[in-house]
Amino acid sequence: MSTHSSRRSFLGHAAAGLSTLAVSRIAQAQAAAEPPPRTAQRALQVEHAVAEPVSVEVNARPIPNFEPRDRSRTRFGSLDYRSGLVLTSPYRGFGGLSGLRFLDGKGERFLAISDQGGWFTGAIRYSGREMTGLADVEAAPVLGLDGRPITEKKLWYDTESLARDGNLVYVGLERVNQILRYDFAKGGTRARGEAIAIPPALRKLPYNKGLEAMVAVPKGKDQKLPLAGSLIAFSERALDADGNLIAFLIGGASPGQFSVRRTETYDISDAVLLPSGELLILERKFSWFTGVNIRIRAIPLKSIAPGALVDGPALFAADLGHEIDNMEAIDAHVTSEGETVLTLISDDNFSMLQRTLLLQFTLTE
Repeated sequence: MSTHSSRRSFLGHAAAGLSTLAVSRIAQAQAAAEPPPRTAQRALQVEHAVAEPVSVEVNARPIPNFEPRDRSRTRFGSLDYRSGLVLTSPYRGFGGLSGLRFLDGKGERFLAISDQGGWFTGAIRYSGREMTGLADVEAAPVLGLDGRPITEKKLWYDTESLARDGNLVYVGLERVNQILRYDFAKGGTRARGEAIAIPPALRKLPYNKGLEAMVAVPKGKDQKLPLAGSLIAFSERALDADGNLIAFLIGGASPGQFSVRRTETYDISDAVLLPSGELLILERKFSWFTGVNIRIRAIPLKSIAPGALVDGPALFAADLGHEIDNMEAIDAHVTSEGETVLTLISDDNFSMLQRTLLLQFTLTE
């Protein structure tokens, strides 16, 4: 069993289960499990792949309080909790959500990706500022240049990262450390993916610790952001010689490699670029002693350059005392009132012990 599969198995059997099952019981079950043969392992990994375009029923249960032990509390670091949903579906391909990008400026129409090679589109419904559910959800397989689902290729199912620049959508595949580009003007989720040129060092990232998060920096006519036209790609846990997280600038005026300072053994799971030009990184870690922890750090976009070591303050942190799970995706939108809203979604690893959570917070400072 690969290192990544072991980590996912730990999360799948522990992240949500630690709150309901004794750690020792989980540990015994984990230790007793025999790793399947490699061919069987791959078959299990793509078991929930989306085979064809289909409408999907998604049910939603509200999460009234982010911290059940203190229901009066709404402020968490620099974030104010707005609302949350537990999402379930009778469709067996729903789950494993690892990337999220809004298709409008209102935080309604979304594009999500499953780590088993599936697109999910739909709309978040609201009552006032609170989310109430999802509507018009559709699933479709992520296609390769040949028009076939990418899951038909060996190891091309671990679609962990998602970036969007207008009609262009980029998908990162962690196990093969490859990036596919889709022109959604040519068929939306039926578009065919084309592999883009990437740095040789990115292709050599450690197996299953590689490409985990991506952000596209728009060129923009109204504002000139640093690194405009660049694609920023982050590794999950590939470390440089000093133990910091490796990342890349692809395209743009100054391509190259840089590092993100790693602290408290956190790994990167996603990132989002705010309209202000600030980059937020979603991080997580897991241990048998503390369970699952998540964190959001702010990195000034202007600090990123080839050879740089970038760092920034933590805006938010949470553990299993809060309503979290294996949080793997983050995006942002600005409301008509001018509030910056962060939306997070979790990857349930298709595990009965985990949940698909959709959470929203207001960024207050």
